[in-house]
Amino acid sequence: MFKRKNKENLLQFTPFLKPAYLLEPIPGEEGLMQVVIPRTNPIERFSVRFLKQPAFIRVRLDELGSFVLSLCDGQTTVSEMEEKVGEKFGEKAEPVLPRLVKFLEILEANGLIGWKKE
Repeated sequence: MFKRKNKENLLQFTPFLKPAYLLEPIPGEEGLMQVVIPRTNPIERFSVRFLKQPAFIRVRLDELGSFVLSLCDGQTTVSEMEEKVGEKFGEKAEPVLPRLVKFLEILEANGLIGWKKE
């Protein structure tokens, strides 16, 4: 069983992509997605305005990451995600649960997702 810091079962939680971020398809690459992150802190806004930097950071995801992040809709639990990833990718995604949990931890550490408890 995977546990969060407060000892609750992670499989019962529902991750969601925070509203500040967008998940959009990559043009010309079917099945692949990218996360669009706005550059909002003061230093980034300065670089966007005066140094002509892009206003958004685009993070390209592979096929597995695209699928998992598209399931972060606030309605699919981690347990359901595990089943869906296993069904779609089979052996390619093994071991499913540890990889899924690690990916979700990385997304959470970077502030891209939040959690709802069922």
